[in-house]
Amino acid sequence: MDNIAYTLNCSILLTDVPLLQRPQAARDAGFDAVEFWWPFDTGVPKDSDVDAFVAAVENAGVQLTGLNFAAGNMPAGDRGLLSDPAQVSAFRDNIDVTVGIGERLGTKAFNALYGNRIDGTDPKIQDDTATENLAQAGKAADAIGAVVLVEPVSGTPAYPLKTAAEAIAVIDRVKAEHGVASLRLLADLYHLEVNGDDVGAAIDTYADRIGHVQIADAPGRGEPGTGTLDIDGYLKRLAGHGYRGYVGLEYKATRPDTFDWLPREQRATRAGR
Repeated sequence: MDNIAYTLNCSILLTDVPLLQRPQAARDAGFDAVEFWWPFDTGVPKDSDVDAFVAAVENAGVQLTGLNFAAGNMPAGDRGLLSDPAQVSAFRDNIDVTVGIGERLGTKAFNALYGNRIDGTDPKIQDDTATENLAQAGKAADAIGAVVLVEPVSGTPAYPLKTAAEAIAVIDRVKAEHGVASLRLLADLYHLEVNGDDVGAAIDTYADRIGHVQIADAPGRGEPGTGTLDIDGYLKRLAGHGYRGYVGLEYKATRPDTFDWLPREQRATRAGR
């Protein structure tokens, strides 16, 4: 899998290292691009905490290619604020912080997790809320030349977006109702496979709508080569359709040298450009 611009997800990997030291740890491992889930305990952190995060990325000399909007308590099962009517203010406030970080660091993609279905709340109201929030996030991202990503996710039954087609339907609704065209599909090959989507067909159908790709092997979500997912084949398929964006390494380490599957000379993004 050479000639690919990899970006290392520092929220699922390097977890034995303090968060602010992970950009440097990624650099030490040979990578020059990183991505993060929301790296703070609150949606609107103190300015000093934001400055410390920005400095950690800048001082390591890595590019922050992607950043998630605040998504709630992920370890407790939350998967985004986007569709929660009670969290509209919280999400809108977080837009400013997230896109502000991106503007400082040249980040061009922001992942907006849709949020789980909420017992006792009409799904239509949730979908209306998500549409409006995505429109606001999309406008903010577009102002700095960036995109907002919509991601199908596995492992959480209450999360309503399972397939590429379901995520695309959300993206299309935002454009139709609000005229916002800065939303893209986040194609996590692991999630699509585990959810039973036809990964190859999704790539063929939506290649021009994909804003970012992430990989992990299936089953298990480990390093490429630990499962049976044809990651190499799918990445070649994406390249054949003209995809030249980053490929995020968003897998769980299963061995001491979790990067041994990828030769060091292929880890820096300059190898894929």
